[in-house]
Amino acid sequence: MSDTVRSPAGQEEARYRALQAVDPRAPGALETFTTGLHDESWRVRHAAAEGLRRVPDAQGVTARLISVLGERGETGARNAAAEALAGMGPVATQPLVHLLEHEDPDQRKLAADILGQLGHPEVEDVLLRALSDGDLNVRVAAAEALGRLGGPAAALALEGLLDTPTPLLRLAALEGLASLKRAPPLERVMALVEDPALQRSALRLLGLYAPGVATERICRALASPVRSVREAALVALGTQAGALGPYERGELDAVARSVLGGIPGVTERVAQALDGEDVQVRAGALVAAGALGEASLAVPVAEVAREDRLLREVLFTLGQLGPDGRRLLLEGMGTLSLPARTVAAEALVLLVDATSVPELCALLEWAEDDLRAVVVRALGRTRSPQAVAPLVELLADPALSGIAARALEQLTVAHPLASLTALEAAVEQRATPAAVAVLGRLGGARVLPLLRRLARDEEASWRAAAVEAAGRVDGEAGLELARGALADESPRVRIAAVRSLGQQGGKEAATFLGLALKDEDRGVRVAAVEAVGAAGAKERSADLESLVRHGDGALAMLAVRALTKLGTVGAGVLWDALSHPDAEVVKAALAALASAEASADGAALAVSLLGHPRWDVRVAAARVLGGLGRPECLLALEQALSVERDALARAALADAVARLSSGR
Repeated sequence: MSDTVRSPAGQEEARYRALQAVDPRAPGALETFTTGLHDESWRVRHAAAEGLRRVPDAQGVTARLISVLGERGETGARNAAAEALAGMGPVATQPLVHLLEHEDPDQRKLAADILGQLGHPEVEDVLLRALSDGDLNVRVAAAEALGRLGGPAAALALEGLLDTPTPLLRLAALEGLASLKRAPPLERVMALVEDPALQRSALRLLGLYAPGVATERICRALASPVRSVREAALVALGTQAGALGPYERGELDAVARSVLGGIPGVTERVAQALDGEDVQVRAGALVAAGALGEASLAVPVAEVAREDRLLREVLFTLGQLGPDGRRLLLEGMGTLSLPARTVAAEALVLLVDATSVPELCALLEWAEDDLRAVVVRALGRTRSPQAVAPLVELLADPALSGIAARALEQLTVAHPLASLTALEAAVEQRATPAAVAVLGRLGGARVLPLLRRLARDEEASWRAAAVEAAGRVDGEAGLELARGALADESPRVRIAAVRSLGQQGGKEAATFLGLALKDEDRGVRVAAVEAVGAAGAKERSADLESLVRHGDGALAMLAVRALTKLGTVGAGVLWDALSHPDAEVVKAALAALASAEASADGAALAVSLLGHPRWDVRVAAARVLGGLGRPECLLALEQALSVERDALARAALADAVARLSSGR
């Protein structure tokens, strides 16, 4: 194995795989992995570093890695050893502290670097002493390490380095303070930001200050011809905004707007940053875009939604771009990526106003179904009477009629006359029966004459819509029309009558539902069973009990559910349901048991199904028994578990056994 690793002629992939196959506990593993640290391939060196961290002799590994750090001329091996030491944890801390006393400054520097990566606060004092090392590289490494792990003392020491004449130390101090989120006095940073060598780090540190002077200096940096400086400024701007709530940014936005507005070409630079790779830069660019309020940035802002972490900031920024931004966003919807389009659509619902109707209607012409649904919602939020007509037309679209109806309800609050007039016109023009339901819901008693007339219409779809709508408008009129509709030649109309009766309830409705339960059409009977439960018509319980034994499994299942809703399901009915050949009826009966008071009879019913041939029934029975909380069922569950072969059923049985056992 080690020959494969050592062979410079061996293929990289073979050496890499060979190292991965080494057992860290095997004799010689330490030597093999150490040899791998010297490989010409970084992949192999990385695999060796990973392997060394798994060798059981942590102290021996640490000592070997420390020795590799001293191998001058072996840069790759030393870097790989440093990587491995950084992952060794506390066992490496003390040897690295000792290494800080080594006579070779190069090794002292490596020790400081690795201690910073380990991130153990207890070495802060050691690193503070290293700030006085005779070698500049060691001092810089110590400053950088303190920026990763230091506390108040480290922050104070780093502040002191801001006055040092050594540029590298000042730079390390700025970076460390930014990492620690420790802001020194503002005037000290403002002085350093004018130094080209320190400008980027100083700008990032300015992001820790409250809006005001710091914001002004950050924004002025966006005029820099150097891209990295502009990006550092945007990171700082994003940091400032991130410390505030989205509605606490008045001063920041005002200062940014006043400065950015005077920078030539700033809009193009912000657009470029919005399309960048760095998330922090994009976050700052969103803040700049919102402060500018530049409508032309709407589409680039929306595209930032590809980064999930920035969704909230994207929505907030879109809201700052005004009506022109909303218009450009609408026009550009077809060019957006799917994530951007989704966020833009949600933003539109919040941003639209009465002037948005033409743009939204234009978008409806080409948008796909999910986007069209959002547009319909947005039309309802415009509160514009011009949105009524397109929404009424959309009632004819089965995919959108429900959303359009809810949007019309919103508009009716603001424009009741316009909405009802448009709906009445749509009904008179026979646009779609769906308009009848909305008209009945919104029009109240004033539309009853129209509904009565439609209940005698030649077309069954219009009669059905009118009968069902009348029940929502007026109980007495609804009952009258429903009673007559039960004799209609069309099953569709009779179903509408049944649903209306179920909504109204009462003894008279219960009487008519008894007739519907005997209807020749199966669909009417199914609707009647559901309506009995919805109406609370306990008078029809006997009819439902007879249906529990019906050969039609769907009817029997619905009957069990309706009886459960009525609270009149008895043990005899449950026994009938549990012996039904349709498993769905059996599961409905078990659900009835779960919702009823725990009883010995109920538990016995569930126990009887633990041996059912269907696995899903056994699962349902086990879950019911686990919920009934009757310890006397525990033995039956344990016996069933001992012979169960289905994985899901075993899991349900085991859970039930555990629940009952815990209640002993």
